[in-house]
Amino acid sequence: MDNKDSILSTAHALRYEIGEDIHDTLVGAIYHDAELIASRVTSRPDGKKASTFGATLDRFLTNRWFGFPLMFLLLAVVFWLTVEGANVPSGMIASVLVDMVHPWLRDTLTSLNSPWWLTGVLADGVYLAMAWVISVMLPPMAIFFPLFTLAEDFGYLPRVAFNMDSLFRKAGAHGKQALSLTMGFGCNAAGVVATRIIDSPRERLIAIITNNFSLCNGRWPTQILIASIFFGALVPAHLAGIITAGAVVIVALLGIAFTLIVSWGLSHTILKGQASAFSLELPPYRPPRLLQTLYTSLIDRTIIVLWRAIVFAAPAGAVIWLVSNIHVGGVTIAELFIDWSDPFAFVLGLNGVILLAYIIAIPANEIVIPTVLMLTVLSAKLTGVGSGAGVMFELDEANAVADVLRVGGWTVLTGVNVMLFSLLHNPCSTTIYTIYKETKSVKWTIVATVLPIVMGLVICFAVAQAYRLVVG
Repeated sequence: MDNKDSILSTAHALRYEIGEDIHDTLVGAIYHDAELIASRVTSRPDGKKASTFGATLDRFLTNRWFGFPLMFLLLAVVFWLTVEGANVPSGMIASVLVDMVHPWLRDTLTSLNSPWWLTGVLADGVYLAMAWVISVMLPPMAIFFPLFTLAEDFGYLPRVAFNMDSLFRKAGAHGKQALSLTMGFGCNAAGVVATRIIDSPRERLIAIITNNFSLCNGRWPTQILIASIFFGALVPAHLAGIITAGAVVIVALLGIAFTLIVSWGLSHTILKGQASAFSLELPPYRPPRLLQTLYTSLIDRTIIVLWRAIVFAAPAGAVIWLVSNIHVGGVTIAELFIDWSDPFAFVLGLNGVILLAYIIAIPANEIVIPTVLMLTVLSAKLTGVGSGAGVMFELDEANAVADVLRVGGWTVLTGVNVMLFSLLHNPCSTTIYTIYKETKSVKWTIVATVLPIVMGLVICFAVAQAYRLVVG
């Protein structure tokens, strides 16, 4: 026992004498020796040192100075292509689903002697919710996911994790959290499951709690749409796409920043401990496989995500119509909540419609914007359809959404804070359930759910007060 204690005491002392980078130094030495051995047993006819395309590319993509700027540039290009390419097809889909199919569906139900409330629930609630989800979400997802999948298949996403490894270790978290963070950009529930690669329970818990700060696929359409309306519209048309993409990139980077800040806070307080080290072996670059990429992105991602959004949107649409048409004391339930919450929401730079929309849209982030649009119209603030008239506005062009939001009282401050609150709010119901399954803890599930909401309210409040102080 004395010998064991002596060994542990010596190891503990040497741990601080050698320094925290001993693991990286050892791994670097191993790879250096492996490269040296390989160079001695292989030769080239011209006698020059062997160099591969991957090694040359890595000198830039994983470079200390070029790695992050190139990452930001790539994100900006992806978002710009998404923004520029989504507007026209979104308007075309809406013109068919909303302008043509919706009136036909109402007329059909009326001809079948359907009660007005059933027609309202089915046509103006369930159907229009699904129609807006499809028209708003399908075009940007059909562009964004193939581009994102190409970067993933090419081997670039592991390079992103490699670049962020040192930042996570400085934050007191595990370097593998960078991998679960990038997985969270596709789906937060998948990102939470991906934290299984982290061996340390403490560091895995940090990664689970902070994964919601990665913008999941359900929040990309919200970010892109709001950015195009309130930032792209501030500049000439030829610059709108660039400004919109830049705004979305900034929000995504803020998500990474909040992940690091909260990870540091947790690792130095209630989850205090020293970060573990790990080795990240970068996979080789692979040539693009276009057919497989299209299948993976359009079938496995776009269609599945869209179907999930439609499944959640259908009952949400019915709830929206009901709360906007059931009267209590002469006013609708939606109006009661909106009027009650508007003063509080104003302090946050938001409005009551937005707060109610986020409550209704807890099942899935994908239905936030359609919910906002339906509540904006059905709350009787625009057209008075809260009385049960049932006909909403027509999305005959991409600017129709912008017109509805502006008439509904939205300003630049509203747009900014909606983007921030979209980043900093509770996880969707699927992610919340996944967090509980992975942690087996009600306490940590509540922490992971409530912490982003509190941060979102605080950040929105601070931004609103600063904006009003400066702008007036």
